[in-house]
Amino acid sequence: MSKYISFLKKALSGEEVDYTKATIRSAVLLLAIPMMLEMAMESVFALVDLYFVGHLKESGYAIQTVGLTESVLSVMYSIAIGMSMAATAMVARRIGEKNPEQASRSAAQVILVSFIVTFILSLFGVIYAEEILILMGSKPDAAAYGKEFTRIMMGSSVIIMLLFLINGISRGRKCCHCHEISLDCQYCQYYFVSGSH
Repeated sequence: MSKYISFLKKALSGEEVDYTKATIRSAVLLLAIPMMLEMAMESVFALVDLYFVGHLKESGYAIQTVGLTESVLSVMYSIAIGMSMAATAMVARRIGEKNPEQASRSAAQVILVSFIVTFILSLFGVIYAEEILILMGSKPDAAAYGKEFTRIMMGSSVIIMLLFLINGISRGRKCCHCHEISLDCQYCQYYFVSGSH
């Protein structure tokens, strides 16, 4: 049992590991544990949002808005996860080649591309927030009530993208302190969004 606990601590410690020298099983687990924690924190974030908006005056509208907005943001999550995998692969390849300068360039390129994509999607979400909610099945009065929340969430989606990208880059450069970055980004996003309620 202590062997498993020490392995878990190693996966969460943030120390750099050369995965080319580890067994495939341990390398996969060392990478998977922080990734699972990252996804669990992302799920908790949505639940916490629903809990707090459930205590608002118009909680029916608020819960509907949060649920529909999270559904739209799942598209952003999908794009972010895909870009994160690309970042992990590109950076890991360059690190494996012992070329950290190219790894840095690859990471910068992925961040630039994702920022452009996120900016376009965010702009679309900010401009058409009410229409998106109606398209997703919201009643017009609920959409009018919740459009500001959707605007803020879509406008701040760059944080979501950066959360996944930074973690992907960290995994690619053999660094497993992803859970710390994830928690920091989610705290910042929650602090920003909670002020809108």
